[in-house]
Amino acid sequence: MEASLGIPLPASTQCEIVAEVAEGIRPALEELIHQAAQGEIFYNDDTSMKILALARASPQRVEGEVEAPEPRRSEGSSRERTGLFTSGIVSTTRQGRRVALFFTGRNHAGENLARVFAERAKGLAPPIQMSDALSRNVPKLEEKLEILWGNCNTHARRYFVQVTPNFPQECQFVLETWRKVYRYEGKAKAQGLTPEARLRYHQEHSQPVMDSLQAWFKAQFAEKRAEPNSGLGKAITYCLKRWHRLTLFLREPGAPLDSNIVERALKKCILHRKNSLFYKTENGAEVGDLFMSLIHTCELNGVNPLDYLIELQKHAEELAKNPAAWMPWSYRETLQQTGTTRPPA
Repeated sequence: MEASLGIPLPASTQCEIVAEVAEGIRPALEELIHQAAQGEIFYNDDTSMKILALARASPQRVEGEVEAPEPRRSEGSSRERTGLFTSGIVSTTRQGRRVALFFTGRNHAGENLARVFAERAKGLAPPIQMSDALSRNVPKLEEKLEILWGNCNTHARRYFVQVTPNFPQECQFVLETWRKVYRYEGKAKAQGLTPEARLRYHQEHSQPVMDSLQAWFKAQFAEKRAEPNSGLGKAITYCLKRWHRLTLFLREPGAPLDSNIVERALKKCILHRKNSLFYKTENGAEVGDLFMSLIHTCELNGVNPLDYLIELQKHAEELAKNPAAWMPWSYRETLQQTGTTRPPA
């Protein structure tokens, strides 16, 4: 695009400009993290990423880490962590706002979520966390914080999709059953139900469906219809072991069915990885995370990202003094109050 306009810039020059801008608007990201920490529902997950400087460096020793899909970690175990990841975290606040945060490095999603929870005010109600069942998605906190952890029904459903060619009838029953639950969820959204009313709606309509599915799962093993080591058996075992967390939406107001919102957010990172292949340095990754967090938060809240980033640069001094006034959902009102507003792009 730049070449067609007659102003081509080397990639190194572009990186220098972007890094310089990032320093001026960093207070917006710090405030975004603070406000995200006060949210009610948190979604988190990882995707792989490459940082050349870290890929060539020595691996990071991690004490007590395991890859088992349970939150407890074995005592005394340690291994070299060589992986690099981008963690996606989406927080929904009491005001209905959504905040997207991205962190790239050796830390897993749970460790990055713990970094966000460090900003959480004391005395708030226990947050709901929605993720898949991997232990690395669970935050390990220095100060005890009660978290209502739910597991993603979409991830559980995916196991049956994968083995459908080998067990078509059984999987069709399971998938059709889950479809009923998602139809009820769609109706609840269409009616604009409050979290409490939505909970009662699911308890009335989805509870019998999920109970029948659980009974069917147990019957497959009790009546020896499914071999535990088969693909179908492993999918059933996955669900039964996590049934309490898969059905959190039947007990807690506002609890989601899945973590699809953060999966969609991570597609931004996957597209970036496909286009640019890697980050060169840790600083470059931090800059990328900053812009990706601000841009995707704008998109989640119906705000024009380009217009927002322009105004942050134009009002960098005011941003540094009062970052809360320059959030994606508040900057327009701030511009009107200061008399510097212009028509949105």
